[in-house]
Amino acid sequence: MSLQDELVELRRALHREPEIGLDLPRTQEKVLAALDGLPLEIAMGERLSSVTAVLRGGRPGPAVLLRADMDALPVHERADVPYRSRFDGRMHACGHDLHTAMLVGAARLLTARRADLAGDVVFMFQPGEEDLGGAKIMIEEGVLDASGSTPVAAYGMHVFSTTVPRGLFLTRGGPVLAAADTLIVTVRGRGGHGSAPHRALDPVPAACEIVTALQTHVTRTFDVFDPVVVTVGSFHAGTADNVIPDEARFAATVRTFSPASRDRVKDGLVRLARGIGEAHGLTVECEFGVGYPVTANDGGEADFAAGVVREHLGDDRFFPLPTPATASEDFSYVLERVPGAFLIVGACPPGRDLATAPANHSASAEFDDAILSDGAEVFTELAVRRLALAGN
Repeated sequence: MSLQDELVELRRALHREPEIGLDLPRTQEKVLAALDGLPLEIAMGERLSSVTAVLRGGRPGPAVLLRADMDALPVHERADVPYRSRFDGRMHACGHDLHTAMLVGAARLLTARRADLAGDVVFMFQPGEEDLGGAKIMIEEGVLDASGSTPVAAYGMHVFSTTVPRGLFLTRGGPVLAAADTLIVTVRGRGGHGSAPHRALDPVPAACEIVTALQTHVTRTFDVFDPVVVTVGSFHAGTADNVIPDEARFAATVRTFSPASRDRVKDGLVRLARGIGEAHGLTVECEFGVGYPVTANDGGEADFAAGVVREHLGDDRFFPLPTPATASEDFSYVLERVPGAFLIVGACPPGRDLATAPANHSASAEFDDAILSDGAEVFTELAVRRLALAGN
């Protein structure tokens, strides 16, 4: 069986049994089985089902870290594939099963080239990327020191099921993905009868005014070339058409692309919401939940990764990412401590329209297994060449 066939088999086994969050016992078991027999120093997490594996190179040198996330999403799969999820309400809708298989493939390929490695490779198999910060926990448990020294570089990849042509690798220096924070606003008034709003303090119009004002605030406060995106995804108020409720509540995601804008946006949004509430004689409570930081590539490492893809797969397989994507990633915690690069990989199945194919996180999302061996090879070449570069 070829490596590609083995990776397809592993990926589909992972896809059939998706697990959510930090505790992924079935997934961890599959990864350990796939790594069994390789000359790796393996450690498992204490607070999460992580796997850290270290490959010692045949020659002395620094370390390079390669990372894959392993968790799925609470989504009921609608994709019509023979390996669809066996578990209701759970699905690998973001492609983490592909990432895991690609990193296992890299471990196999790098083991075969162990004698030529001028240093060590750390394989980081991470649970809890979807909003739980598994990368941060793994850092706290020592993944960056697993080889005995902090890696000189770190690399990660993420497949896209839409917009990016199949087999194309993209990255850029600087911000590549957004920071993601959460704003929750509760507007409190005094309920009453819908026929007599003058005898109540209606929180609904004020809450609606705040939602609209948030959009104006970000476009008039922040540089268009350092944008801020605020999207209200949840709004709740009242129980009946003729009852004025006591409160209205909404939640928004806040995306930023620089630490400076991220620091400023919180105070501005909270001040705006409270000011509008006060103007209406209402009280406003704001909760600002801090999520993942900006995923920012080191410029030199991004250029290096682009060169590796071009030299190994061909010039037509790399395209510079023109602007950051608005998704977020907890690989950002790694890149805050280690220079590195995060790459986007097109995995839209053949025959699909890139403009209309279901996106990551969709219950109908599908990914093309054909890119598994390419991903494993790029991981491998990044490690081999970066260690050789460090030794020169």
